[in-house]
Amino acid sequence: MGSNQYEFLHLMHQLDSYSNVPKGLIYSLRSYSFILYQSDLQNQYNEPMPWIGMYIASASMFCILAMVADLLHGLRNKKLWFPCKYFTLNAASLTIIAVAMKLPMDLNNSMPGRVDQAAKLGSMGFMSVMMSNLLPALATMNNEELVTNIIALVLLVITLVVNVCIQITTGVVSGSEFEHFVSGNRYSNPESYYNRSIAMIYVTMLLILLMVHISSSLAILKSKQIIEMKYQATHETALKDQEVQQSRRLSNVKKLKQHLRNYWIMAGTGNPQFMISCLATTSASGVICAFSTLLHVVVMLMTFGNLWDCKSDYKWSMLVILLIQFIGSVVGTIAPVSRCFAALSFKLSLKWIWNNMKVFKVESYWTQRLSDLKLGSIPFRCNRRSKLVVQNLKVVIINFCIGFQKAVVIACKIIGLIPIFIVICVFNCSYCWKWLKSMFNVFEIPWLEKHEYQDKNENDSHYVLQLQEDLELAESTMKRISNTFDRLIKKAENQEPYNLMKFLEGCIGFGGVEKFDIYHVHPLLLEELVNCWGLPLVTLTTIAISLPNIQKNKVDSLMAGVSEGLVYVTLVEETINATDDHVRNQKAAQTLWVEVEVYHKWLGNKLKRPAHEVYTGGQILQWLRDTSKKIITEVESMETRGQIDNSKFRSICANSMYRITKTILVSYQAGIDQVSQEDIFEEISMMIADLLVASLTNLPQVIVMKCHSTEIEKREASVYASIQLLGETMHMMNILQNRELPKLESRRVGIHF
Repeated sequence: MGSNQYEFLHLMHQLDSYSNVPKGLIYSLRSYSFILYQSDLQNQYNEPMPWIGMYIASASMFCILAMVADLLHGLRNKKLWFPCKYFTLNAASLTIIAVAMKLPMDLNNSMPGRVDQAAKLGSMGFMSVMMSNLLPALATMNNEELVTNIIALVLLVITLVVNVCIQITTGVVSGSEFEHFVSGNRYSNPESYYNRSIAMIYVTMLLILLMVHISSSLAILKSKQIIEMKYQATHETALKDQEVQQSRRLSNVKKLKQHLRNYWIMAGTGNPQFMISCLATTSASGVICAFSTLLHVVVMLMTFGNLWDCKSDYKWSMLVILLIQFIGSVVGTIAPVSRCFAALSFKLSLKWIWNNMKVFKVESYWTQRLSDLKLGSIPFRCNRRSKLVVQNLKVVIINFCIGFQKAVVIACKIIGLIPIFIVICVFNCSYCWKWLKSMFNVFEIPWLEKHEYQDKNENDSHYVLQLQEDLELAESTMKRISNTFDRLIKKAENQEPYNLMKFLEGCIGFGGVEKFDIYHVHPLLLEELVNCWGLPLVTLTTIAISLPNIQKNKVDSLMAGVSEGLVYVTLVEETINATDDHVRNQKAAQTLWVEVEVYHKWLGNKLKRPAHEVYTGGQILQWLRDTSKKIITEVESMETRGQIDNSKFRSICANSMYRITKTILVSYQAGIDQVSQEDIFEEISMMIADLLVASLTNLPQVIVMKCHSTEIEKREASVYASIQLLGETMHMMNILQNRELPKLESRRVGIHF
């Protein structure tokens, strides 16, 4: 029983004790007990509401952190168009956004306080900012993902808009409860009028942003095809360079670096998010976002004197939501507004500005997708008359959509004039400033730097990918892309594999490769004979660290060098040898290396380091040979009984150990026990180093192959990975490029050049 009902019943008992109180009055008053009971029950139900408000605030904070992460990512990589890497459009982000939008979705909870009203209105402003930030993310999706996510966004925004319109009608979005009571009409006071007007403005902006997203998605589908065709043509041109073809062997590092620079320009200017940042819809989205945030600031100023006026069921959590979403709106505006001016800087010229102001041309890629749908066939069976009706109806609908799409694009271009006028004003101020400086004979040094850049990179423009042929990328943008490439190379050079370079210092040739399988020892299981690099390296390292009388610093140096080297060996094998058999051996090598490096075990057998009086180097080699032979026999027995388990992995590793240990034992013949463990260790280390060097000579080919990706969304990441690889191994390749390669193509070791 609630406190209100308890007090009421206590009062009724007191009235019963008075004889002069009419019984009819007491009976009438008792009818209110049920109303009080419902009120107390509702208060009990509303107790968790502040924590639900904190849940809304947490979802909003998650969105803000994602937007801030994208902001920092863009600043760190000098990408002032701020690509979406963390804050993207998918099922998870849409769910979180839906949680953050619970306040404007809430139809029946009254919002009597000023903070309550401001938080509900501010949530719509926050949604406008998030939609503006999400626009570039559309370019990262394939066709199916784009359609699915756009439909989900449409459903979310339309539901939000309908709910807000209902609340405007019912008065949930209105003035404070006290003013309603005083005036007797919830629509008569100024605050109610302002709140409803602001809500309608936000509804309009949300609908415009939704149309911007739909319009952009239609353009993206065709724009990607245009960029892809241009990329393929430029890619073929780059591959025809004879010097680049020669670089696939022991490349000239300078030419390889220029090759990557060209692909970096292609990947950067052909990046779908870079492409969408140059569209008119992006500029319009930035302008709308800025206006939304200004409106949010106005709402905050109207509420500033009543920050503790939280009278809804959410109580104090409304203030938390209001402040967090306001901060999110302010911070989230930076990226969309920056994209407006970044898009102008990409293609800025007075001629371009004049052409945009003179005529609003709608390019073909805006409506091509709709035109293709109009010409397409009907996707279901029906008779001829029905087909005629449906086809005519489809043409009418799509013609309307094409006209509407053109209207949206022209409207976006008109809105996009706002940042153009701002830039013109900035230019005028800049010219005035230069004139004033010239009065004092101050010379402009940056102009000299610009001409120097032009002379140095005059051919880079051939690799720029643009949607519109009549536009040229601004020189400042080209310089920024080139400087980013240089910075990435420099950063990667500082991450050079130190332990690997130190381990390979003594390697002068490929003699170890020739000794690796000099006696052509056949494996016990012929079907496991597959060429690879990684597994022999892991096997040889296992043998080396199993020798007991070796100094710890030498073993640690070997392990560190092999650990760093296997990263590149694995990359070489995954890029060049991608068949099922090779992949199986590569996985076996990776799994075995974890066991050897971390646990100092080989297929479950502890690599002990006993005293030298107990085991000689020859005895250890014999033990490894016999153990591997025993494992192979056990694997054959398991396969006969149908117990597959991890038998393939064990047989591959055991076969490798059997071949290598038998080769070493045969090479020393009967004198293996007279050879010191130090000599055996040095011999094996030399073979390991030579195998690593022989494998790493394939790195130029790997770099050239990896810088080209068939998927437009992953192209920039592929080139970035190639730049990272080149920077890390540049010094190594400079050392290796003049070495004579061994003629071992016919051997079973798996050498590839």
